[in-house]
Amino acid sequence: MIEVDNLSKEYDAPTGKGAPIVAANQLSFQVAAGEIFGLVGPNGAGKTTTLKMICGLVVPTSGRVAVNGVNVERQPEEAQRHLGYLADFFSLYDDLMVWEYLDYFARAYKMDRYLIRKRVDEVIQGLGLETKREAMIGGLSRGMKQRVGLGRAIIHDPPLLVLDEPAAGLDPKARVELKELLRGLQRGGKTIFITSHILSDLEEICSSIAIIERGRLLRIGRLEDVMKEGKAARRVRIRLATPGFAASDWLAIRAGVSSVTAVNSEATFNFAGSDLELAEIVRGLVSVGALVCGVEEITETLEELYSRVSSDEVM
Repeated sequence: MIEVDNLSKEYDAPTGKGAPIVAANQLSFQVAAGEIFGLVGPNGAGKTTTLKMICGLVVPTSGRVAVNGVNVERQPEEAQRHLGYLADFFSLYDDLMVWEYLDYFARAYKMDRYLIRKRVDEVIQGLGLETKREAMIGGLSRGMKQRVGLGRAIIHDPPLLVLDEPAAGLDPKARVELKELLRGLQRGGKTIFITSHILSDLEEICSSIAIIERGRLLRIGRLEDVMKEGKAARRVRIRLATPGFAASDWLAIRAGVSSVTAVNSEATFNFAGSDLELAEIVRGLVSVGALVCGVEEITETLEELYSRVSSDEVM
């Protein structure tokens, strides 16, 4: 759905002198149809510039972008028929009703006027705006305004949605509702390219991610693969039913076990062995009288992964 090939964007230095500012540095990646693809990075990393180049709103210094097989720079109007874009700060017309606003943008996209009413009804229903159909946009909550913005992005039924920080400013309930909306759009066949500072949200909904820092890609791929890549060791936690057994001392001398820590009735350690070898560790604990009531592998969160990868880049 998205093909980015050796894409770069440079801006002149603020003073007009000195080296240019590199917002995107030879980025190359692909986003498959039907994915929710997350772009992760700090402020100034190049996320918004990358999104705008994909949408044809910023001309790259070099490289190429194609959306659904259409070259964005050479055929911008045709490319934009294939995508819907929602900026991090988007404007709404407060003095229009919800249906009027969606109708207006359907006409702006030059949709067949005989199909517009049906499409407006579909979008209103799909985004849960039925009770707000004739409400003035200026009186809507932030979460409802976000839905209307999404409605504008999908009114022409594009296969690709490009969303820049869509959860910004939303309360927890509205964020949950937004995630459900995005999952529903994905189930309906949409490809979603999204940035967010709320990494836990991306971890819940994304099938693939890319981590960008200073305009360069640090990691990219399927979420589960990126989460595993470069991880030093498996981290395992064993929980005992009662305190008192010196599990940390027993574990510390087992093969493949290192960096053992113990708090109350829990012992946590790095483990270099296989699942079968871990099962033998647990069986050995039980055989010497430890009342094991829980075993889990501690998975790194996306936020922890980002912090680790970002720290490696700085070093």
